[in-house]
Amino acid sequence: MDQLIKLAVAAAVVILLVILLCIGYVKAPPDMAFIISGIKKKSKIVIGKATIRIPFFERLDKLNLRLIPIDVKTSNAVPTADYININVDATVNVKISNEPERLRLAAENFLNKNTEYIASVAREVLEGNVREIVGKMKLEEMVSDRQKFANLVKENAEPDLAAMGLDIISFNVQNFVDGNEVIENLGIDNIVKIKKAAAIARAESERDIKVAQASADKESNDAAVAAQTEIAKKQNELAIKKSELQMEADTKKAMADAAYEIQKEEQRKTIEITTANADIAKQEREIELKQKEVAVKEQALDAEVKKQAEADKYAAQQRADADLYQRQKDAEAKQFEAQRAAEARKAQAEAERYSKEQEAAGIRAVGEAEASAIQAKGIAEAEAMEKKAEAYAKYNKAAVAEMMIKVLPDVAGKIAEPLGQIDKITIIGGGETGSNGVEQVAGNVPAVMAKLFESMKEATGIDLAEIVKADTYDAKVNRNVNVTGLDDVNLVIKDNKESGVTISHDDRA
Repeated sequence: MDQLIKLAVAAAVVILLVILLCIGYVKAPPDMAFIISGIKKKSKIVIGKATIRIPFFERLDKLNLRLIPIDVKTSNAVPTADYININVDATVNVKISNEPERLRLAAENFLNKNTEYIASVAREVLEGNVREIVGKMKLEEMVSDRQKFANLVKENAEPDLAAMGLDIISFNVQNFVDGNEVIENLGIDNIVKIKKAAAIARAESERDIKVAQASADKESNDAAVAAQTEIAKKQNELAIKKSELQMEADTKKAMADAAYEIQKEEQRKTIEITTANADIAKQEREIELKQKEVAVKEQALDAEVKKQAEADKYAAQQRADADLYQRQKDAEAKQFEAQRAAEARKAQAEAERYSKEQEAAGIRAVGEAEASAIQAKGIAEAEAMEKKAEAYAKYNKAAVAEMMIKVLPDVAGKIAEPLGQIDKITIIGGGETGSNGVEQVAGNVPAVMAKLFESMKEATGIDLAEIVKADTYDAKVNRNVNVTGLDDVNLVIKDNKESGVTISHDDRA
């Protein structure tokens, strides 16, 4: 049952996760930016791909990335660099930028806004930049090079629009219009100049043609002199007629030029008056703005001084409270440290006293133990010396002889020890009796032992040679053993078990 419950819970969790994924699955088209925000500090931007949005914790907003066409027109006439008032009509295409940082700025400024609102904001920015560029260029330069004017406006407006998250895709100038027909007059002037040049060229060409034709006719046919004379007359009449026409044309041209100069002078005066009025209005406006700025600065200065005084007062009060609190804590810390130091010195003094007492007790115990040990050792040595003295006092010559006999093997070993250290012996010649050197070397040990026996006999009166003989074959078979020098002691030499012979000595000297 528990297993089924666990499986049901797991299945429910999986189904819930699948439902949440289905609800949170979003897919952004290429011309739309999906902005997901809510959990992370920095919002997530999705363009042309799919992603997952966590329901109830993240929200989804959309930002249109399509082109926004804008018709930019100056609301009133703008003076050019040569003081001619004109109106500008241009067509601009803008869109929200795909660059991540600009896209975030656009989301902050235009999220959930329609394209009309975005177009109106961009239109105001573009119109201001158009006015600025118009004031920097001359009319003839703008009319003759519209692309230059469009590029300058575009370059000038791009930083302002980029700060809002917008990009300028295209900027095209449709028309320049002025109320005084200055642009049309510029065209008329060019037309008159072109016509004048064409008429002069035509007259010169016709004259050359006629002169050449007359010369050719005169040379070719003398008979046609009368005809040529008539022709000459006609040509003269034609020339007069042409002169009259030319005079009429020159008069009209002079009148047109004079009218143009008069119109130009009037236009110049109008422009100067308008510019002077504009400058006066501008200066008045600047004076009014400066007065308002002075008033605002005075209010801001008063507020700043007041706030600064209050802040200084609050800071001084906080510093005084902090200093008082710090002094209290320092005093408490010093008092606590003094108490701890006094307790530590007291504990150290008690520990040193206890250590000295223990050290004195140890030294006393060691001294008592050493004294007891020395006393016991002295008593033991005295008793041992006393026992030795008693034992030595009980020793007689027989005991001394026994002790000497026990050390005889060691004495013989020590005497023969130098011979054992000899690695190689070289013997040259022999003795006087004919014995060789080997016999002499081998006889050294018995000879030394014999002399040792004689020395001991003279020193102690004990004949060790006779005592040694007591264990020989002659002593055991013939019972012929004579031991002297053992006073007041009966010496019994036991034979082996088979013979059972005993030898005793007399007390004779």
